[in-house]
Amino acid sequence: MGHGAKSSIAIIGGTGALGSGLAARWAHAGHDVILGSRDGGRAAGAAEALAAKLGCAVSGLENAAAAAAGEVVVLTVPYSHHLGTLEAIRPALTGKILIDSTVPLVPPKIRTVQLPKEGSAAKAAQDFLGDEVHVVSAFQNVAASHLADLDHFIDCDVLVCGNDPQARQQVIALAADADMRAWHAGRIDNSAVAEALTSALIFINSHYKVEGAGICITAKLNSAS
Repeated sequence: MGHGAKSSIAIIGGTGALGSGLAARWAHAGHDVILGSRDGGRAAGAAEALAAKLGCAVSGLENAAAAAAGEVVVLTVPYSHHLGTLEAIRPALTGKILIDSTVPLVPPKIRTVQLPKEGSAAKAAQDFLGDEVHVVSAFQNVAASHLADLDHFIDCDVLVCGNDPQARQQVIALAADADMRAWHAGRIDNSAVAEALTSALIFINSHYKVEGAGICITAKLNSAS
């Protein structure tokens, strides 16, 4: 799937479960991956461990430096750190795609949808960053544990929302490189759907004692473009 042009991808919050899972898949596909963390030393250590596991190069930097180094920037931080992290990396984002995978989970009621006043975390990011940054929402509904296992077939589609269709298409290609099928799902406002779905999926996991419940779009196409 995918395997288009290679990019340098900075994953902010890349030492966490979701970030490291995406990093593993993109590095395995041949992309230049940079892990970002608030602690540059921690990022470097995590990158070294991931590189040893995969047998390919991965680097690690403090968040702002990682964002500056990446052609594409991916935000995989907890919702409580969302705005603060955006403030820290904002100077490095002009003209770039920011893939925002943030879900506005508010403990302890993470199984209940609690969208912010802006409508969604990704819409809040776009409003905060302005039109100079192409915010694209994706990867909220994929289990991090499945991403980390490169042999696991991910039976979960990805909804991709953003105001720039070309930016969405680039993210769809990156999803394909990580062995996931992704779909154009409209403007950034529609990110509310994917973000809200996560709480419902967490509830399903708990209620049915399963792991990694996901979604599949039933339309059958040769390509999700």
